[in-house]
Amino acid sequence: MKLLCGGQSGVDRAVLDAAIERGVDYRGWCPKGGWAEDLPEPPGLLAKYPHLKETPLADPAQRTEWNVRDADACMIMIEAGGVEVSKGAALAQVLAHRYRKPLLVVDLAAPEIVDNATLWLRFQQRRVGAKLALAIGGPRQSEAPGIYARAKTFIDALLASAACWPGRGA
Repeated sequence: MKLLCGGQSGVDRAVLDAAIERGVDYRGWCPKGGWAEDLPEPPGLLAKYPHLKETPLADPAQRTEWNVRDADACMIMIEAGGVEVSKGAALAQVLAHRYRKPLLVVDLAAPEIVDNATLWLRFQQRRVGAKLALAIGGPRQSEAPGIYARAKTFIDALLASAACWPGRGA
């Protein structure tokens, strides 16, 4: 499995850090210059996350579109405010539908989210195979303060669950 994201603060960064810690392949597009709200100057994200690639434009919308386009399936993490809290998450939802990508919106406050997401992820891996490219995104840290920690806990649990699948490994 390969995780795709754009590296923005918040959910994206939690995905990247969890992937690196667990040895899961990560890729994705980031805005030109490696821009993120907390790393605005080049090389930005690229200094810490060298597997990301820059888009030709600095506009984060291009990054979001290209990550959804390149994915086999998409996951968006949300909290109480829903997808509407984040312009990028809302765009990702629209793009997932436009590109006809399977989409799971995960409410980080919902019960049994790891179990439900694990079942969905297993189905996606059966549908695509072991080379599943999963785009994961959600709000920036500035849009949902504290979401990095909650998203990281969820991704760690999801990847641990995926690693236990017979013959699947994350």
